[in-house]
This record gives sequence, structure tokens and C-alpha cells, in this order.
Amino acid sequence: MSTLNALTVAVEVASRKRDEARRLLQDAQGAQQAAQDQLNQLQGYARETEGRWGMRADAAVQPEVMFHHYQFMDRLGHAVGLQTGVVSDHASRVQDATRTLLEAELRLASLRKVVEKRQHDHERQQMRREQKQTDERASIQVRNAINGPPGQEY
Repeated sequence: MSTLNALTVAVEVASRKRDEARRLLQDAQGAQQAAQDQLNQLQGYARETEGRWGMRADAAVQPEVMFHHYQFMDRLGHAVGLQTGVVSDHASRVQDATRTLLEAELRLASLRKVVEKRQHDHERQQMRREQKQTDERASIQVRNAINGPPGQEY
């Protein structure tokens, strides 16, 4: 029975690890979503800025202003590239956290299966003991009925 108690403790520990893995996955997914939102915001800002600077046929723009615009757009493009890398890193972390959660769930399921089997084995063994005791009592009753009570001779 102590093995069953040890397995029960192992199931509790595995449950806590699974819950922690689930929390870490949710945190990773939240961070990934925040990074993706920031990337979307940068990309939207770049499109908006480029749209405002679209050349019109009648527009006359100073070369210095165009130089600064292109320089700004290059920096914005660089920021988009960096943020794309951040989103990719977060996607990798979400994958790792998902794998960890899956492993924790599998471990918990297998431990629960072992506990269930051990309980079933223990119940079956208990039933056998009870059946053996019942058979022994019945055997004693039959012997007593055939031979009479113990200590009485014919």
C-alpha cells in the first residue's frame, strides 16, 4: 500500500508540474501576441508613413527632406526586421512550452494509469483474500457438520 501512496504523491507532483507548464505556455503565448501586436503596429505605421509621402505629380519636395524620409524609412524597416526576429523567438518559446506541457500531461496520464492499475490489483487481491476466508469458513462448517463439534468423539 505504501507504493500506492508514493504513486499518489507522484501524481500530485506531476499535476503541479503540468499546471506550471500550462501557466508558462499561457505566458509565452501572451508575450508572443504582444510582440506580434507591436510588429503589426510598426508595419502599419510604415505603410501609413509611406502613404503620406506618396509622390503627387504636382508635389515639389526638397532633396534634404527626401533624404531624411528615406533614412527614417530605413530605420523603421530595420525596427520591423528586429521585431520580426523577436516574434520568431517568441514562437520558438511557445513551441517549447507546448512540448513541455504535452510531456507533463503524458507523464501525468501514465502515472494515473499506473495508480489505477495498482488500485485494481489491490482490490482484486483483497477480494481473493476475502474469498479464501469465506472458503475456509465454509470448509470448517462442512467439516463440523460432518464430524460434529470439535472435542466431541463418537
